[in-house]
Amino acid sequence: MPRYEYRCRTCDNTFELSRPMAESSAPASCPAGHDDTVKLLSAVAVGGTSTGPAPAPSSGGGGGCCGGGCCG
Repeated sequence: MPRYEYRCRTCDNTFELSRPMAESSAPASCPAGHDDTVKLLSAVAVGGTSTGPAPAPSSGGGGGCCGGGCCG
């Protein structure tokens, strides 16, 4: 089940709730009982490694309008 992060505007507390996607925009009360909360945009963490910038696309051949020779 997805976790959503919220911030209470009254006490400035940040908290998370697990709830179905269909309820992601439903009102949420903070743990202190305040109802004035806002859902935060969460960054998605993606694992992996990077050795530098992505390689430049190769030129020539392969599909697409201008790469496949259909452009005059």
